[in-house]
Amino acid sequence: MKKSIIIFVIGGLLGTAAGFALGIFVYPYIFLADIVAADKVEDKAARTIVATGMFIHANPRDPIHYGKGKLAVYQDLVHLDSDFEVGPGPKFHVYLVPEANVVPSTNVSRTMYVDLGRLKAFKGSQNYPVPAGVDLRKYGSVVIWCEQFGVLISPAALKFQ
Repeated sequence: MKKSIIIFVIGGLLGTAAGFALGIFVYPYIFLADIVAADKVEDKAARTIVATGMFIHANPRDPIHYGKGKLAVYQDLVHLDSDFEVGPGPKFHVYLVPEANVVPSTNVSRTMYVDLGRLKAFKGSQNYPVPAGVDLRKYGSVVIWCEQFGVLISPAALKFQ
Protein backbone atom coordinates (compact mmCIF):
# COMPACT_ATOMS: atom_id res chain seq x y z
CA MET A 1 0.00 0.00 0.00
CA LYS A 2 2.77 2.43 0.96
CA LYS A 3 4.65 1.62 -2.26
CA SER A 4 1.52 2.31 -4.33
CA ILE A 5 1.06 5.73 -2.73
CA ILE A 6 4.70 6.67 -3.37
CA ILE A 7 4.43 5.57 -7.01
CA PHE A 8 1.16 7.52 -7.39
CA VAL A 9 2.69 10.70 -5.90
CA ILE A 10 5.86 10.45 -8.01
CA GLY A 11 3.79 9.78 -11.14
CA GLY A 12 1.58 12.77 -10.35
CA LEU A 13 4.60 15.06 -9.88
CA LEU A 14 6.28 13.86 -13.07
CA GLY A 15 3.02 14.22 -15.01
CA THR A 16 2.51 17.75 -13.71
CA ALA A 17 6.09 18.73 -14.56
CA ALA A 18 5.83 17.24 -18.05
CA GLY A 19 2.49 18.97 -18.65
CA PHE A 20 3.91 22.31 -17.51
CA ALA A 21 7.01 21.96 -19.71
CA LEU A 22 4.91 20.92 -22.67
CA GLY A 23 2.64 23.92 -22.14
CA ILE A 24 5.56 26.36 -21.95
CA PHE A 25 7.20 25.10 -25.13
CA VAL A 26 4.18 24.12 -27.25
CA TYR A 27 1.91 27.10 -26.49
CA PRO A 28 3.92 29.61 -28.57
CA TYR A 29 3.99 27.27 -31.57
CA ILE A 30 0.25 26.66 -31.47
CA PHE A 31 -1.07 30.15 -30.76
CA LEU A 32 1.63 32.68 -31.66
CA ALA A 33 3.75 31.21 -34.47
CA ASP A 34 1.43 32.41 -37.24
CA ILE A 35 1.31 36.02 -36.07
CA VAL A 36 3.38 38.24 -38.35
CA ALA A 37 3.89 41.88 -37.40
CA ALA A 38 3.77 44.58 -40.06
CA ASP A 39 4.78 47.85 -38.38
CA LYS A 40 5.93 50.66 -40.65
CA VAL A 41 8.27 53.52 -39.81
CA GLU A 42 6.25 56.74 -39.77
CA ASP A 43 7.86 59.77 -41.47
CA LYS A 44 10.71 57.60 -42.73
CA ALA A 45 11.99 60.34 -45.05
CA ALA A 46 12.34 62.77 -42.14
CA ARG A 47 14.22 60.27 -39.95
CA THR A 48 17.94 59.57 -39.92
CA ILE A 49 19.32 56.10 -39.39
CA VAL A 50 21.76 56.12 -36.47
CA ALA A 51 22.82 52.45 -36.69
CA THR A 52 22.04 49.17 -38.42
CA GLY A 53 22.46 45.56 -37.44
CA MET A 54 21.69 41.94 -38.25
CA PHE A 55 20.29 39.39 -35.83
CA ILE A 56 22.28 36.16 -35.73
CA HIS A 57 21.92 32.64 -34.40
CA ALA A 58 23.99 33.03 -31.22
CA ASN A 59 24.47 29.32 -30.56
CA PRO A 60 24.23 27.12 -33.69
CA ARG A 61 24.09 23.97 -31.51
CA ASP A 62 20.80 25.24 -30.04
CA PRO A 63 18.00 24.74 -32.62
CA ILE A 64 15.33 26.39 -30.43
CA HIS A 65 16.92 29.78 -29.68
CA TYR A 66 17.66 31.43 -33.01
CA GLY A 67 17.10 34.72 -34.74
CA LYS A 68 17.69 36.37 -38.08
CA GLY A 69 16.90 39.56 -39.92
CA LYS A 70 17.94 43.19 -40.21
CA LEU A 71 17.22 46.12 -37.95
CA ALA A 72 17.57 49.88 -38.18
CA VAL A 73 18.02 52.22 -35.24
CA TYR A 74 16.71 55.76 -35.53
CA GLN A 75 17.22 58.45 -32.86
CA ASP A 76 13.95 57.55 -31.13
CA LEU A 77 13.04 54.15 -32.59
CA VAL A 78 14.36 50.62 -33.11
CA HIS A 79 12.81 49.04 -36.21
CA LEU A 80 13.04 45.29 -36.86
CA ASP A 81 12.76 44.70 -40.61
CA SER A 82 10.21 42.49 -42.36
CA ASP A 83 12.78 39.66 -42.63
CA PHE A 84 13.06 39.47 -38.82
CA GLU A 85 12.32 36.05 -37.28
CA VAL A 86 13.03 34.27 -34.00
CA GLY A 87 12.14 30.84 -32.71
CA PRO A 88 9.01 31.07 -30.56
CA GLY A 89 9.13 31.07 -26.79
CA PRO A 90 7.72 32.77 -23.71
CA LYS A 91 8.24 36.36 -22.62
CA PHE A 92 10.76 37.62 -25.20
CA HIS A 93 11.89 41.24 -24.82
CA VAL A 94 13.91 43.65 -26.97
CA TYR A 95 16.89 45.13 -25.10
CA LEU A 96 19.53 47.72 -25.90
CA VAL A 97 22.74 46.31 -24.38
CA PRO A 98 26.06 48.15 -23.81
CA GLU A 99 28.24 45.26 -25.03
CA ALA A 100 29.03 45.09 -28.72
CA ASN A 101 29.63 41.35 -28.84
CA VAL A 102 26.87 39.58 -26.95
CA VAL A 103 27.31 35.80 -26.74
CA PRO A 104 25.25 33.14 -24.91
CA SER A 105 27.59 33.38 -21.89
CA THR A 106 27.06 37.16 -21.56
CA ASN A 107 25.02 37.90 -18.46
CA VAL A 108 22.72 40.41 -20.14
CA SER A 109 20.50 40.76 -17.07
CA ARG A 110 23.45 42.22 -15.11
CA THR A 111 24.30 44.88 -17.69
CA MET A 112 22.82 48.36 -17.80
CA TYR A 113 20.38 47.35 -20.53
CA VAL A 114 17.35 49.32 -21.67
CA ASP A 115 14.17 47.25 -22.03
CA LEU A 116 12.31 48.49 -25.10
CA GLY A 117 9.36 46.19 -24.49
CA ARG A 118 7.98 42.75 -25.06
CA LEU A 119 8.40 41.24 -28.52
CA LYS A 120 5.17 41.75 -30.47
CA ALA A 121 5.55 38.76 -32.82
CA PHE A 122 8.09 36.12 -33.75
CA LYS A 123 8.14 37.30 -37.38
CA GLY A 124 7.86 40.54 -39.27
CA SER A 125 8.58 44.24 -38.98
CA GLN A 126 8.18 45.81 -35.54
CA ASN A 127 8.82 49.20 -33.95
CA TYR A 128 10.09 49.84 -30.44
CA PRO A 129 10.33 53.43 -29.17
CA VAL A 130 13.61 54.44 -27.53
CA PRO A 131 13.00 56.30 -24.25
CA ALA A 132 13.91 60.00 -24.22
CA GLY A 133 17.41 60.72 -22.95
CA VAL A 134 18.95 57.39 -24.00
CA ASP A 135 22.38 57.92 -25.62
CA LEU A 136 22.33 55.26 -28.33
CA ARG A 137 26.12 55.43 -28.83
CA LYS A 138 26.52 53.81 -25.40
CA TYR A 139 24.76 50.67 -26.62
CA GLY A 140 26.58 48.25 -28.90
CA SER A 141 23.83 45.69 -29.45
CA VAL A 142 20.12 45.04 -29.67
CA VAL A 143 19.20 41.62 -28.30
CA ILE A 144 16.13 39.46 -28.06
CA TRP A 145 16.13 38.13 -24.49
CA CYS A 146 13.87 35.59 -22.80
CA GLU A 147 13.03 37.14 -19.44
CA GLN A 148 11.29 34.03 -18.14
CA PHE A 149 14.36 31.79 -18.42
CA GLY A 150 17.18 34.37 -18.64
CA VAL A 151 18.32 33.13 -22.06
CA LEU A 152 19.83 34.99 -25.00
CA ILE A 153 17.70 34.34 -28.08
CA SER A 154 19.45 36.45 -30.70
CA PRO A 155 21.93 39.37 -30.64
CA ALA A 156 22.50 42.04 -33.28
CA ALA A 157 25.71 44.07 -33.07
CA LEU A 158 25.11 47.69 -34.07
CA LYS A 159 27.11 49.46 -36.78
CA PHE A 160 26.85 53.20 -36.27
CA GLN A 161 26.59 55.45 -39.32
